[in-house]
Amino acid sequence: MFAQGRIDPRALVEFASAVYAKVGMPDADARLVADTLVQADLWGHQSHGVLRLGWYLDRVRNGVMKAVTAAELVIDAGGVAVIDGHDGVGQVLAMQATREAVKRAKAHGIAAVGVRNSNHFGTCMYYTLAGAREGCVMQLSTNGGPAMAPWGGRKKIVGTNPWSVAVPAGRHPAFAMDMANTGVARGKIYLARQNHQPIPPGWALNAAGEPTTDPQAAIDGIILPMAGHKGYAIAAAMDILSGVLTGSGFLSQVHSPYKTAEKSNCGHLVIALDIAAFLPVEEFNTRMEDYVAELKSVPLAKDVAEVHYPGEIEARTEERNRREGLLLPHDTLAELKRIAGELGLEGALPSAR
Repeated sequence: MFAQGRIDPRALVEFASAVYAKVGMPDADARLVADTLVQADLWGHQSHGVLRLGWYLDRVRNGVMKAVTAAELVIDAGGVAVIDGHDGVGQVLAMQATREAVKRAKAHGIAAVGVRNSNHFGTCMYYTLAGAREGCVMQLSTNGGPAMAPWGGRKKIVGTNPWSVAVPAGRHPAFAMDMANTGVARGKIYLARQNHQPIPPGWALNAAGEPTTDPQAAIDGIILPMAGHKGYAIAAAMDILSGVLTGSGFLSQVHSPYKTAEKSNCGHLVIALDIAAFLPVEEFNTRMEDYVAELKSVPLAKDVAEVHYPGEIEARTEERNRREGLLLPHDTLAELKRIAGELGLEGALPSAR
C-alpha cells in the first residue's frame, strides 16, 4: 500500500517504456532507459530521474539520438575494447560496455571498454552497480557538455564529467560512489528550477561572472567546480579518459542532453576488475564488511546519528520508496501529463495513490 500522493515505481517504468517505444526504441531498450530514470528517483536523485524523460524523447525526435542503437565493436584486443555508438541511446551503449567489460575482466582479470559517439546515459552508478553484482570492482567515467570554466578562465568549456566506483560489500549493499566534479550536478540546478527554489550560494556564477542563487541564471552562467582547482583537474582527467582516449568528443565538442537538437559526441570509459583474480571472493567480502564496520565505529560528530558509507543512503532510500511509492515534483508530473497527451498514452500514465 503506497503512501497518499505517491506513485507506484513499477507503473512509472511501464509508462516511460511506452513513451520511448512510441518513438521507435526496441522494447528492451525502451525499458532499460525507463528503468534508469525511475531507479534514479528511487535512490532519491530526482535530478536524474523522470525529470529527464522529455529530454531524451526530444533528442530522438530531433534525430540527434537514434532510437535504434547500432553499436559497432571497432577495437577488440583482449582486455581492451572500443565501441562506436553511432549516436545511439546512451543507456543502451553504457550497459553494453559494462557487460563487455565484465566479460573481458572475467577472462583477463582486468578490462577497459571505451565508447565513442554516444549520448547521455543517466546516473553512472546504475552501470557500476550492475558490474559489482557480477563480482567486479567497477569504475565508469563520462564527459558532458560545457558547464564550468577552466580554473582561472571565464568561458565554460569543461563538462561536469561525472564518474563512479562501485564495489561489492559482502552482506551490505554495495559501496557506490557517483559524483560530478562540479560542486553540484547540473541536474540538481534544473531540479531546483523545477521546484521553483533558489540554489545555495557557492554553486554557480551568472553569465556576468557574479555569484547567483537563481537556478536559471546558473544554467545560463557557469557551474563552479568542487574543491576549487581540484574539481577542475579531476573533470579534465575524466574528459581525457572518456573523450580523448576513446576517440570521442571532448571539451566544447560535447553537447549536453539539455540541448536536445545538438549531437552529443560524448564518450565513456568502463574499467572492470575481477575480484576473484586478486583474492578469494569470500575473503574480499569479509574485508569489505570489516571496512564498513570500522567506518561506522568512529565517534560521531555533533547532531549526527550515524556514519554512512557511499551508496548506503541510496540503498535505504530505494527500499523506502519501493515500499511507499515515489513523490514527484508538481512540474515533473505536469510534464509527464503533457507527454502522455502528445503520444496518446493518457491511459498508461500512473496516478498518485
